[in-house]
Amino acid sequence: MDKGAVLSHPGETALRKVDNSHMTAWEEKSNMEERSGAMTYRGVVYAWYLDHMGHMNVQYYVHLFDQATWVLFDQAGLSTAYFLESGTGMAALEQHLSYKREVFAGTVVTIDSQVLAVTEKTVRFIHTMRDNEGVVASSEILGTHFDRTAHRSTPFPPAARARFQEM
Repeated sequence: MDKGAVLSHPGETALRKVDNSHMTAWEEKSNMEERSGAMTYRGVVYAWYLDHMGHMNVQYYVHLFDQATWVLFDQAGLSTAYFLESGTGMAALEQHLSYKREVFAGTVVTIDSQVLAVTEKTVRFIHTMRDNEGVVASSEILGTHFDRTAHRSTPFPPAARARFQEM
């Protein structure tokens, strides 16, 4: 296997090469200052997001990344209606967070999301949160599509998998 391929688990389809082979895909994408992927969130950091030190609390980073995740899924055709009609859902298997700089109340943040790899039943993607000065945090997530009745992973619909591969 090519060391530059974005792969973390057997069976994942590499969607692009990483230029800096000594870094993981996650580190490489987290360090990128230019925008990549689709914008999946834009909003303001509210005062109630702050912790006792005056910056955004960890739980709200996760909350905002989760909001971006559902927009990404919707862009792939995995909407609320789809999940209700199909009896399926999505679950996070892994999540890696990286904090680059503090974020304070009143800051407008955006999140760009990009698919790194997709298999029959899983998708790996990265969210990059930015303010007007650059990257403040990133989150790489491995999610699985699953049957809510059987409580087992199940293949993505072909159209959703194709959309993920295009992202």
